[in-house]
Amino acid sequence: MGAQLRVYRRRIKSVQSTKKITKAMELIASSRFVKAQQRVEASLPYTQELLRAISAAVSHGNSKGALVSEVENRKRAAVILITSDRGLAGAYSSAIIKEGEGLNALLKEEGVTPEHYLVGRKSVGYYKFRERKIANSWTGFTDQPTYEDAKRIAAAVFEAFNTPTAEGGVDEIHLVYTHFVNMAVQEVRVRRILPVEILEVSKAEASEKLDTKVFPLYDFEPSPEAVLKALLPRYVENMIYTALLLAAASEHAARRRAMKSASDNAEELIRTLARQANQARQAEITQEISEIVGGADALASA
Repeated sequence: MGAQLRVYRRRIKSVQSTKKITKAMELIASSRFVKAQQRVEASLPYTQELLRAISAAVSHGNSKGALVSEVENRKRAAVILITSDRGLAGAYSSAIIKEGEGLNALLKEEGVTPEHYLVGRKSVGYYKFRERKIANSWTGFTDQPTYEDAKRIAAAVFEAFNTPTAEGGVDEIHLVYTHFVNMAVQEVRVRRILPVEILEVSKAEASEKLDTKVFPLYDFEPSPEAVLKALLPRYVENMIYTALLLAAASEHAARRRAMKSASDNAEELIRTLARQANQARQAEITQEISEIVGGADALASA
């Protein structure tokens, strides 16, 4: 019984050490999540104004161009997959990869070849393990992305978009990322960022979507088409940067939730092991008392 009791005590000590680590990681993820959420909120005003300017340029322009018009005979599509560099975040990265696989299957059904642009070590490892072709990849910044990181990604995909399809270019750009809703809800979303999707809506609906009662008046110099051509690269950069910020906030939220669950499970396991250790100790004491009483009876009988 003594050996069994020592085993229980060693396991309790090991689980307690694990609990300290998961609790520390939970607190770190909580701290980083707050900062990531603040960065998301700080980037929203610029994003809204940029979308207003692009909407105005599209509304006033006559020729939409390849950046806005859809290609009839599509051949290739760039798929940007944003996952994490580190694990211990539950099903965060696997859900994104699964959604990306669904997008790949849909594109192939339509006769479009996906070109993969991967962000994060998890997606890079997944594709390299399966020996799949990777157009480009970036790692090392998913938990704290900067605008320079977004510019490097945008430059690569925008160059592929401007390259003719016959020379290895792409006809459209898709973005797969995790959209942060709140601390408990994060949704994996697929968004086509180029060509820009044009929606025909009324003035009332447009005002409601843009959160303004009066649509601003713009003067375009030299023309709406030229302004749109200059704004769209900034639009791609901003969309990727916003997706990186939302993905970082989602990653920290998922890691905090996973570490809290691990800490709770460790606490429950410690209680179970302590109960089993107490039972083993009580059984050992009972056995020792029985042996003493038996020995005393044997001596008395002699």
